[in-house]
Amino acid sequence: VMSSLTPGQMVVKLVNEELVTLMGSDTTEIALKPSSEISVILMCGLQGAGKTTSAGKLAHYLVTEKKKKVLTVSTDVYRPAAADQLKVITEQAGADNFAMDAQAKPLAIATDALAHAKRHFYDVLIVDTAGRLSIDEAMMNEVAELHQSLQPVETLFVADAMLGQTAVQAAQAFNERLSLTGVILTKLDGDSRGGAALSVAYTTNKPIKFVGVSEKIDGLEPFNPEGMASRILGMGDIVALVKDVQKAIDVEQTQKLAQKMKSGNKFDLNDFKAQLGQMKNMGSFSSMLEKLPAQFQEAATKLDDEQAQKAIARTE
Repeated sequence: VMSSLTPGQMVVKLVNEELVTLMGSDTTEIALKPSSEISVILMCGLQGAGKTTSAGKLAHYLVTEKKKKVLTVSTDVYRPAAADQLKVITEQAGADNFAMDAQAKPLAIATDALAHAKRHFYDVLIVDTAGRLSIDEAMMNEVAELHQSLQPVETLFVADAMLGQTAVQAAQAFNERLSLTGVILTKLDGDSRGGAALSVAYTTNKPIKFVGVSEKIDGLEPFNPEGMASRILGMGDIVALVKDVQKAIDVEQTQKLAQKMKSGNKFDLNDFKAQLGQMKNMGSFSSMLEKLPAQFQEAATKLDDEQAQKAIARTE
């Protein structure tokens, strides 16, 4: 036992390290072909796991973070609203959607979309497939056929973190038929701690590539095993919090302020007001609090978003 840690902390540290190793110790990047070729990403999973939403969020991620030209297409001819939902969310994401012909077969739709994507020099084609409430042969054959024909670089299984072990059986079944390349775990902003992440990663032996953390279009983050492990152990996810802060904060302004304080100039009310403004950019208080360790969260539960926003406005 290290002298600076109590035995309890040491146990948590060891368990934490094991969890990280179990879930794949590195953050796995999404695999894309060189820019001269088109990369096809196939989304599969059960109904209601958040496939369509994740397809839109992934498009947003590829457009904003990877600067790719993205086309999405829905091959779900059974759920009439699926294609419309994908179209709406794709537009929000700043990508393009290929309008499907509801009378056509899924394979024909996907092939048309791929031809269109090649003609118009898209970098990535995201194919959303139909789900069922449980695994059945017809759906599996359909997805397998799409997989064989499109030869995707990524076949991502979308699993609902709230489903727990049911997600694991589904992931196994899909993996046997399709050879998945990765997993997207959705609804992590719910109250499940994401234990399914462990089981899915372990049984399929495939990396979790993304996690869905909010309803918003930018609510898809590359999976960070360390953050997930500390979340499962109730230690909060400080790394994600830091990343949120980095996204929202104007680094230049912060550095200027630091210089000013170092040089002995007083920190005045204007500086304070600017900092409050930056804090507001980070989004809601509750989403920030969720990432803090449990004892801080408990201390802060008395604070609700609305009151906090009012208090800040009053302070400003």
